[in-house]
Amino acid sequence: MEQEQAPRWWAVVAVMIGIFLLVTAEQLPIGLLSQVAASMGVTPGMAGLMVTVSGVVAAFSAPLLPVAVGRLDRRIMLTVLMIVMVAGSVLSALASSFILLLAARVLVGLSIGGFWAVAGSIAPRLVPEAQVPKAMTMIFGGVAAASVLGVPLGTLLGDLSNWRVAFGALGVFSLLTAIALWCWLPPLPPREPVRLRVLAQQFSNRGVRVAVLTTGFVVVGHFAAYTFISPILQEISGISQRHVGSLLLLYGAAGILGNIAAGIFAGRHPYRAVLAIPSLLLLVVAVFPVLGVQPSSGVMLLMAWGAVFGSVSVSIQTWILRTAPNTEAATALMAFTFNMSIGLGAMLGGRIVDGTSLPIAMWAASGLFLLGALLVLSTPARVVGEKSR
Repeated sequence: MEQEQAPRWWAVVAVMIGIFLLVTAEQLPIGLLSQVAASMGVTPGMAGLMVTVSGVVAAFSAPLLPVAVGRLDRRIMLTVLMIVMVAGSVLSALASSFILLLAARVLVGLSIGGFWAVAGSIAPRLVPEAQVPKAMTMIFGGVAAASVLGVPLGTLLGDLSNWRVAFGALGVFSLLTAIALWCWLPPLPPREPVRLRVLAQQFSNRGVRVAVLTTGFVVVGHFAAYTFISPILQEISGISQRHVGSLLLLYGAAGILGNIAAGIFAGRHPYRAVLAIPSLLLLVVAVFPVLGVQPSSGVMLLMAWGAVFGSVSVSIQTWILRTAPNTEAATALMAFTFNMSIGLGAMLGGRIVDGTSLPIAMWAASGLFLLGALLVLSTPARVVGEKSR
């Protein structure tokens, strides 16, 4: 019924902007860490809890919120979650103590997990089947755009004024997005209410199980290394600290291109698209400490890294749409895995870097990429409806 309607591209745009703002909110404290630490009288390590708290809360809200809201219309759910994001951003800007700031980050995490869990599964309900890959590319383009535009712009705004203004601006844009979601989304009653047993049943499906586990290996590995990209570029590639910010813009731009390319390719070949991700990340990250020892080679490897990781969300979600018996439940599990893996990866990488060295952390990350590639290779291509070559 829903796919007989005209494509709702403005609804797709609203969901994309929502994802953009939420991912920006999740990662913005990294750029404002020193400011917040000095303002609140805490150490930078303690200030890093802003990322940890929102990531962990997002991980658990992804599978549990769809269960908690039952048959609530997903249009209402997405709009309300953006309003929660408004509250979290405004309370962050007004927080008078670090404890209150962390409490506000709980609201941000709640929004991130719940929104992502639903957003990834509604593209087939907004556009005809033939245009779903394009809609998926647009929605998850918000993730890459947050890296290339959202976080740098938010950090710049914080540098020009202060960190409270940056968080407050997020609140304003989130309010406008909530209005757009309400106006542009059609009614979206859940086709099947998500229950805890339905979430557990997703693991009995081999395609979903492989997608979730591969996401875990890839994201933990990525953040075990990428969290320390600034010292990697400085100490391994010999790049001055003042150039790191602009290079991360290139990384984000490469991620957007990777997302677009993956959206086109994964629509036809989801198995090969997902297999390529850990395989190429393994190659890029493993050789970085050896070949990335000059500024030029370091920049080239950084852009390749960005392009490959930018393809993760759209490729895995396309796999989920092809294999999951309940796409909303499976997407919720993927969102849980993704957000939890961000925190685990950063923690794992930090321990390895403190205990050994940056190259060892990168090779450890490569080991996780290898596990992800082997997992996909051990899975027949027919699981995702693709013929083996």
